[in-house]
Amino acid sequence: MTMSTIFTWYGHATIGLDCGGIALVVDPFFSRNPAATVKPQEVHADYLLITHGHGDHVGDALEIARRTGATVIANAEISGWFSGKGVKTHAQHIGGGFRYPFGYLKLTQALHGSALPDGSNGGNPAGFLLTTNAGEKIYLAGDTGLFGDMRLIGEEGLDLAAVPIGDNYTMGPDDALRAVKLLQPKVVIPIHYNTFPLIQQDVQAWKKRVEAETETRVEALNPGGTFALGA
Repeated sequence: MTMSTIFTWYGHATIGLDCGGIALVVDPFFSRNPAATVKPQEVHADYLLITHGHGDHVGDALEIARRTGATVIANAEISGWFSGKGVKTHAQHIGGGFRYPFGYLKLTQALHGSALPDGSNGGNPAGFLLTTNAGEKIYLAGDTGLFGDMRLIGEEGLDLAAVPIGDNYTMGPDDALRAVKLLQPKVVIPIHYNTFPLIQQDVQAWKKRVEAETETRVEALNPGGTFALGA
């Protein structure tokens, strides 16, 4: 029997996915993340997925990749930056997919910036659409504003979506609600909020709105909390 995927939210936009025993960490921001419940040296990863180049998303990826031997998956510009530092990478670009041992991963568009911490070109920001080996469809929006083509992503038939709700740098609660209406996932997990005062939000109020206006269930996790798909 194929195991279901376990989703962990580490605070901010940092996500862990256990896909049948293969460990993925998305945007591994731990050491400077006031919401994080673990330290970077405690994190195991087989793959590190980077949505864009900002410091709160590249985070501790270099340290973790060097320690664990994890492969960094990102756009070509970010992958090239990591390759130059001696890290294993796999470069993709928006609209392109590749089959990994954990499933089929496709890069989606995101409306944001992507400059790397040292000012290097981080290419275009992205989200991730993962089809696991068990057939689960997971959309990780990354840092993004609302865009109409979320409807096309929703046509995939999403089991789970993770969307930002913090406002200021990404979608706020109103646009995130509209995003859920376009995506129509079975479950949505809010991310990129409450890390800092500037992105403070009332997540329970948002949960009530989403569940009143859509068929989607909201799982508002505490940092370090987990959700099992199919649960």
